[in-house]
Amino acid sequence: MPGETPPNVSEDCLYLNIWSTAQGAHKHLPVIVWIYGGGFRNGAASMPLYWGDRLARDGLVVVTIAYRLGPLGFLALPELTRESPEHSSGNYGLMDQVAALKWIQRNISAFGGDPRRVTIAGQSSGAMSVSVLMASPRARGLFERAIGESGGLFEPLQLAPSYLLANAEHDGKTYVASLGVTSLEELRRLPAARLLGGGNAGGVTHPVIEPYLLPTSPYEAFASGQQNDVPLLIGSNAEEARSLTDVTHTTAVTFAADIERSFGQLPPAIVAAYPHATDAEAQKARLNLEGDLRFGWDMWTWARLQAATGRSPVYYYSFRRRPPFPVGSVYEGWGASHFAELWYVFDHLNQTPWRWSAADRRLARTISHYWSNFARSGDPNGRGLTPWPPFTNTTARVLYLGDSVTVSEVPSLDNLTALDGIYTAVRGKPIGER
Repeated sequence: MPGETPPNVSEDCLYLNIWSTAQGAHKHLPVIVWIYGGGFRNGAASMPLYWGDRLARDGLVVVTIAYRLGPLGFLALPELTRESPEHSSGNYGLMDQVAALKWIQRNISAFGGDPRRVTIAGQSSGAMSVSVLMASPRARGLFERAIGESGGLFEPLQLAPSYLLANAEHDGKTYVASLGVTSLEELRRLPAARLLGGGNAGGVTHPVIEPYLLPTSPYEAFASGQQNDVPLLIGSNAEEARSLTDVTHTTAVTFAADIERSFGQLPPAIVAAYPHATDAEAQKARLNLEGDLRFGWDMWTWARLQAATGRSPVYYYSFRRRPPFPVGSVYEGWGASHFAELWYVFDHLNQTPWRWSAADRRLARTISHYWSNFARSGDPNGRGLTPWPPFTNTTARVLYLGDSVTVSEVPSLDNLTALDGIYTAVRGKPIGER
């Protein structure tokens, strides 16, 4: 996280942390398993913001798990595929997540947890991981509920061809060439720091569609009803891009070029859907486009797919509260941005000496109660909470978590609909149609 002290970095990283108030085994408490974000290239299970102490007091067992990142977690190579009994490579970080979930199934009862009530939860690339685990046959039966905050993998593969195994292997070869080695033996002899510093290391940081762990994309798995069908709680934040994108130099003239540098060449209709005639419009459009493109559309689509093909309910939220990020800090001006909900989800306002209001503290308890209730039963509703209706494709209701808690429509629906039309044209068929 920006502003956080970097943790120690090591290949010896596959640990997990457990918080439990159970005074002995076999208490059968619900379990939340947290998967950290960081773009599949950074992040740590040890970060204080993710500590489960407050949620554990609500009668949960909280587990944070580590997984390999960057090239150590996602390198695909033809040589690795050939030597694999599964005829695949590239998803080692996701295999770590599955291994952790299997460990939890075997061992969590010793900490008072119920292996039959496991909720996987994550934010950003952690939420992308949740979408992958729901699509993966290797994760079937390892969890009973899922929470995804601001992240999912549902865009057309035509716009993300590097996710296909053959293309990921090609990118892997380019990365290995940047290290100056010519064989797996040489590659394995390199120190981890050299691997992470390779010239193309930043391009080896995403899941791969391959035969073993992810034989089909999350979109195709959900569209065909093959997902691990469990109750789902998902959403995104009202100002996602403010913590991720510096728009101070964005102008009307440079708008299209800036977008192409960040995302590659997008269909012109996507850029045209966000008016940018003036510099002020261009800055607003850049933030809105980035938020919708990277987060809003994925969450809306995830909700629609689960509502269409799943038997289990989906609950959809929009986080809209602007935390009191201090002037002069790295967080200044973030608003309700990417990351902003985490202080409330974990009820960790006291970790930072900011000017939290009584309304902030009420919202933190409200959100943490919704999440805890969901982990218990698959339904976030409970006494004293604003009723949260399931999302359906006929009613499409969303819980707004802001200065007040209300139920409303899907936010930014016009822009999301414009993106949806373009993605439909790229895919060649309407959403959900195989």
